Amino acid sequence: MSAPQQVETVVTGADRAKLAAAVVLLLAGLVAYYLLAKQGPYVQWGVLLVLIAAALGAFFVSEHGRALVAYGRDSVRELKKVVWPTRKESVQMTGYVFAFVFVMALFLWLTDKTLEWVLYDLVLGWKR
Repeated sequence: MSAPQQVETVVTGADRAKLAAAVVLLLAGLVAYYLLAKQGPYVQWGVLLVLIAAALGAFFVSEHGRALVAYGRDSVRELKKVVWPTRKESVQMTGYVFAFVFVMALFLWLTDKTLEWVLYDLVLGWKR
């Protein structure tokens, strides 16, 4: 079995410019939101959403954005390969977990009460 090949991406100046443009557009949207407070909420939110959309567009055309989209596609593809348990299996496993938690709680309660009895009644002689 061969080792998976590592693909090294080269970040070019154009990609850096796209990422910088995305950051600038995002910051411009936030600044515009506060500067347009007197124009009303529709104008504020409209400008903010348009500039955020432009920032996302600039990000997704960069190499990092394309890599993020590819990662999302690969994740969905791997998720489709998962064999999910049936309803019966899920209910059984949940029942096992509840039973185990109940048994452990009972064990810890009995241990606590036994140590309390040994320490307070037998060792220290404190009677309640």
